[in-house]
Amino acid sequence: MANRSGAGTLNCRVMFQRRAVVNDEYGNSVLGEFVDVFPISARMAPQFSGRLNVEAATAARLAAKQPYNLTVRSCSDTREVTPAWRVYDARKGLAGGKPVRPFNIKTIVNPDEQGAYIEMLVVEGESS
Repeated sequence: MANRSGAGTLNCRVMFQRRAVVNDEYGNSVLGEFVDVFPISARMAPQFSGRLNVEAATAARLAAKQPYNLTVRSCSDTREVTPAWRVYDARKGLAGGKPVRPFNIKTIVNPDEQGAYIEMLVVEGESS
């Protein structure tokens, strides 16, 4: 693992979101829209590896997807995050109630196995 000591390396601000559970017209619990859960400082490092498929064909159009390694400090909030959640760049904020720069969470790992940091593979440019 790279040297990640100190708060200076966590130079981005992100907001984690999860889908709210709402009742439909029949009283059934269903998943609703994404709602903000908590903001946190993070480090976002783009991946430039050829291992990942960073292009997708959707409706006969080629769309770019950019994977990032998202590193956050391990705490009770970040340990609850699952790949069903999403994250967005809190500095870019919202436009019309939707995140300007959303990221889907693909995997979550504990890279140092000591519980100091949690690292996530997130992808920008995919629909949720």
